[in-house]
Amino acid sequence: MKLFTIAATALALASCSSGVDIRLTNELPVARCGEMVEVVLPESVDKPFVLVDPSGNEVAYQITHDGTMVFEADVPADTSVVYVIKNGTPSEVDTVAYGRLFAERLDDLAWENDKAAYRAYGPALQATGERAYGYDVWTKSTPKPVLEKRYYGEKVQGVSYHEDHGEGMDAYGVGPTLGGGTAALLHADGNLRYPECFTSYEVLDNGPLRFSAKLVYDSDTVVETRVITLDKGSFLNRTSVTFDSVCGTDIAPGIVVHAAAPDDYVLADAYMAYADPTQNANNGNGRIYVGVVVPGDSTRYEYRALEQPVGDAVGHLLGVTPYKANDEFVYYWGSGWSKGYMPSMDEWKAYLADFAVKIESPIKVEIER
Repeated sequence: MKLFTIAATALALASCSSGVDIRLTNELPVARCGEMVEVVLPESVDKPFVLVDPSGNEVAYQITHDGTMVFEADVPADTSVVYVIKNGTPSEVDTVAYGRLFAERLDDLAWENDKAAYRAYGPALQATGERAYGYDVWTKSTPKPVLEKRYYGEKVQGVSYHEDHGEGMDAYGVGPTLGGGTAALLHADGNLRYPECFTSYEVLDNGPLRFSAKLVYDSDTVVETRVITLDKGSFLNRTSVTFDSVCGTDIAPGIVVHAAAPDDYVLADAYMAYADPTQNANNGNGRIYVGVVVPGDSTRYEYRALEQPVGDAVGHLLGVTPYKANDEFVYYWGSGWSKGYMPSMDEWKAYLADFAVKIESPIKVEIER
């Protein structure tokens, strides 16, 4: 399978007649650099087409499963810029956002972009009796795809992905916790209803710029549906969660807190962040910075200790938010690595704070002919 420098087959799904302008307006006093923009194309758009920036340079784009065009844009503070759709054949695009079901490793659904990689556990792992509820975080120090190489190395070559071979590793502990940002229902008595492994999945988008997948968690009492989206350049996954019934009155995305760093977290007004010590914390693995942002002002960020520690897990950071059955709950979660692209906790906090502001004031999109 060719992962890098593939022809962007999704690009051929939509296109346009010459002269369609896309005006992007940034109403914030800070520049928006490399931010992913979504555009619903008018029906008049014909194929094939290319997209160019205000300087006339071609811009890579992707047509998603629902027909939306996504691309990275630069918009200075307090101003508007115009990107233009023109007739033409788009250039090949490097695949950056990618994922698949790795059935060869107990039904892991794993995905990545140029910043990090993640996985959710599936029915094959559930059948073993192992308890692994939350999202796993894999570090990266290269923008190139690593998933295929790591799984092949682990399964076929005996090269452990729990060791850093120069591009990152799996050094994050999940177990029977919420891991790196999984959302769970919160009972009225304060107890979390931990999710199990997903029962079914569907990959919706698979690069070059965006990966998205729908996961269904079907238990005897409740059906949970998640849609996870990861874009090129982002340290955070967008995730929408819907439960068809409610076992409690709140929903709470969580980050596990480990015993080696019980106090290395921040609970801010707009986000929560943790500097995870990694498994084998004295092994030179650096720190994995994990964070959650919930849009709006109805979320209360807090720390809750586990009644009984589970392995080296001693508690969770939780973003407690009111929830009603069948509502769509949208939040963002993800990670950075001190040996990759996020050098310090201070820079991680600044990133999350900046992200929270931008998500509340998205770039305004207008189509002009």
